[in-house]
Amino acid sequence: MWDSIDGDEFLDEVVLVDQSPIGRTPRSNPVTYIKAFDIIRELFASLPEAQKRGFPAGHFSFNVPGGRCENCQGDGTVTVEMQFLADVELICDECKGTRYKPQVLEIRYKGKNIHEVLDLTIREALKFFADVPRLTEKLRVLDEVGLGYLRLGQSATTLSGGEAQRMKLAAHLQPGARPGSRHTEGGDAPKRKRRLLYIFDEPTTGLHFDDVSKLLSAFRRLIDAGGSIVVIEHNLEVIKTADWVIDLGPEGGDRGGNLVGFGPPEAIAELKNSYTGQYLKRVLDGNGVTTVSGRIEPIS
Repeated sequence: MWDSIDGDEFLDEVVLVDQSPIGRTPRSNPVTYIKAFDIIRELFASLPEAQKRGFPAGHFSFNVPGGRCENCQGDGTVTVEMQFLADVELICDECKGTRYKPQVLEIRYKGKNIHEVLDLTIREALKFFADVPRLTEKLRVLDEVGLGYLRLGQSATTLSGGEAQRMKLAAHLQPGARPGSRHTEGGDAPKRKRRLLYIFDEPTTGLHFDDVSKLLSAFRRLIDAGGSIVVIEHNLEVIKTADWVIDLGPEGGDRGGNLVGFGPPEAIAELKNSYTGQYLKRVLDGNGVTTVSGRIEPIS
């Protein structure tokens, strides 16, 4: 708890980027979350065959009546209620899991229908939609934060906490999103970047070294856009790049929660009573590297 906060007048907003789910229904997926599905639907609706049949962009959505399968209401699955057992989820008999009516699936862009497009990974989609820059610039951000392996239409309910957190990060890095947004304070006043404070809770959980590097690059983009970042983290590869470290401990649970020290990483590395400092010093000195498990191993 605290008695007061100083300096909050220098912030326009505080954004918590945690690992809570980005959606709780099968209809929520990566392209709906970053507002890229609208572009895909408009692209299909602009095709000659779609215009000939009178299919607007809404016909290529599984969220509203029109082109979606009404038997499963666009879920691709139906739930069978069991009297004495847990409900069973089955593939829809009518659409076979595609979510759409057969007439809609007959409309193809570069040989693929809307269901097949949503089954592409983000990396595959970047190549497939290479001639649609308005779409690829949105998808590229997902690849840059290490989510290129996700499928465009992958249900949000299947994403891990770390993946959900990086989805939220990608949303803030989207062209025109809040980190780079500007506003005018009346009349001809000069425009300025919004001053946002982002709080990340253990963002490296489950990440490979290469993905940690991508995460740090994404952090730098948020900072370059005028934001500030507070990261709750144990990963030394992240800690060593921080401008300022607040070391809490000395251990966890009942034996933690005390302020051990604060300052730049080099100062923390010199603290004799800091476990973080002991390991951080080895990393800063080049005498060890962090493993995937988070342990420090000597360089052979």
